[in-house]
Amino acid sequence: MSVLIVIPARFASSRYPGKPLAELTGAKGQKVSLIERSWRAAQAVSGVDRVVVATDDQRIQDACQAFGAEVVMTSPTCANGTERCAEAHQVLGGGFDIVVNLQGDAPLTPHWFIEDLVTGLVNAPEAGAATPVLRCDGAALAGFLADRKAGRVGGTTAVFDQSNRALYFSKEVIPFTTETYADTAPTPVFHHVGVYAFRADALAAYPGWDVGPLETLEGLEQLRFMESGRSILCVEVEARGRQFWELNNPEDIPKIEAMMQAMGLE
Repeated sequence: MSVLIVIPARFASSRYPGKPLAELTGAKGQKVSLIERSWRAAQAVSGVDRVVVATDDQRIQDACQAFGAEVVMTSPTCANGTERCAEAHQVLGGGFDIVVNLQGDAPLTPHWFIEDLVTGLVNAPEAGAATPVLRCDGAALAGFLADRKAGRVGGTTAVFDQSNRALYFSKEVIPFTTETYADTAPTPVFHHVGVYAFRADALAAYPGWDVGPLETLEGLEQLRFMESGRSILCVEVEARGRQFWELNNPEDIPKIEAMMQAMGLE
């Protein structure tokens, strides 16, 4: 199957304006923008036919073209990254079987997360979309709980059934547990990795579906699938020693830079 990776990026963000152009310092001291690091992550994925950045902002287009990325200009009225991916695929003339939405705030996404995601969707014909989930260890869960206690919106968690079909996604920490866990101990909480793989027909239909109350309350675009009665496959991925976190707030920059330093990522 032909695979397109789209990296949606917008300058106007209520929580972090200009986030795609924020710089992250790697293990050897090199400062590279968030959008370029996300593009590099996409370039490392095998089995991909094309990678594009989708934006509505000239500043992001200029920055991306400067480091060699292909850019598709999309409408400023796109409500979220999935709508922007749908428009980008349309602008490109369609033709791809699977479109991956690699959100531009996840530069630490390992290539095997996306490779496993695409394989999972290919093998689940009943699903219109798939997304990775990563089991939290005790340290990761503590980070989630610390964010919520401080009033910060950090990562997203996911719960799913025995067939790995998503039951719900939330910016709260779910499922609730009163247990305490050692830093390296596995927990029942799964971190939702903000990457999606869509079948082309499901992606094209998405912008026409109604925005439901859960999507509005949580601010999570994938809930539109669930509120419209569509199935999302959760694909469990393995960290393989890699640390992972998305850049949601300015406070996440030192956290991600520390992870890059620890992993020796430039």
